[in-house]
Amino acid sequence: MKRRDFIKQASVGAVASASIAAPAIVSAKTKIKWKMVTTWPKNFPVLGTGANQLAKLITEMSDGRIKVKVYGAGELIPAFEVFDAVSRGTAQIGHGSAYYWKGKIEEAQFFSTVPFGMNAQEMNAWLYYGGGMELWRESYEPFGIVPAAAGNTTVQMAGWFNKEINSTNDLKGLKMRIPGLGGEVLKRAGGVPVNLPGGELFTSLKSGVIDATEWVGPYNDLAFGLHKAAKYYYYPGWHEPGTTLEAIINKKALDALPKDLKIIVDNACKVVNQNMSLEFTAKNNAALDTLVNKHKVDVRKLPDDVLIKLKELSHDVVTELAAKNKAAQKIYDSYNKFYQQVSAWHEISENIYFNIR
Repeated sequence: MKRRDFIKQASVGAVASASIAAPAIVSAKTKIKWKMVTTWPKNFPVLGTGANQLAKLITEMSDGRIKVKVYGAGELIPAFEVFDAVSRGTAQIGHGSAYYWKGKIEEAQFFSTVPFGMNAQEMNAWLYYGGGMELWRESYEPFGIVPAAAGNTTVQMAGWFNKEINSTNDLKGLKMRIPGLGGEVLKRAGGVPVNLPGGELFTSLKSGVIDATEWVGPYNDLAFGLHKAAKYYYYPGWHEPGTTLEAIINKKALDALPKDLKIIVDNACKVVNQNMSLEFTAKNNAALDTLVNKHKVDVRKLPDDVLIKLKELSHDVVTELAAKNKAAQKIYDSYNKFYQQVSAWHEISENIYFNIR
């Protein structure tokens, strides 16, 4: 009899324990609502629609167990407050790029883009197979945020200018919208970098608040009508050779998900990351043709001496950033090692092929 009573009491205790633990586990039938805040104008081609696609994928792949609502820049919060909103839990997920948060984590710029650095293919290889992702997560961990690659612009254009650039002297005093490490390089060349969200570029350029702006490439630049605000369209995009866009996820919100939903969020980011670079590659072609042949845009290459000078300054900026703290040096060492190795391989593969095809 005592034995039976003991077993009965143990069973009741087990049920009670399970009921206490249960709230920490999301039920398969639980409907979760997430807010996504972005740095992009609402529904802006590729960048904004890429965020929309990510939200749609998470919602559909989870069969509606997670429903993600997207807010464009300025709808819920200003564009450059996305990181803080996700860190606080005001929004569960955000979409932007790491160089926008340089005021909080200066070394995070390595996870966005490095002037004269790796392109989209090389960046993804470093992140997924070269240890970059682990370092990225380590950098964001103190802020309660988990990052994931969620897009890439591929090689950008150098930008739109209302002044001709014939020598390095023409960079002096140039007021240009250019973020991240590229902005610091321009500053050392004598220019004045300005950080503006995408939605303010056309008006600022047209009104003369800035003399030049970079944005992305032909497809996005055409959508903003930047050809109506500037005379000259320069290439190559030395400052952003393959800019990684990111999904940043509130760690508490992510940890609350069961394993299958975590996998869905992770893989949705990977799908969008790949699709965005493919979409830019496909659509930039037709857009450039439209800009040149329909709108008669003056497309020019930056002079070699200007590019050489910018490359020298870029090396100084990047190595000085790496020397600022142990975390920055660790990231730079990983990035640079991979860059050297992949460059050696691409010298006898991609580069030689492009030159002979």
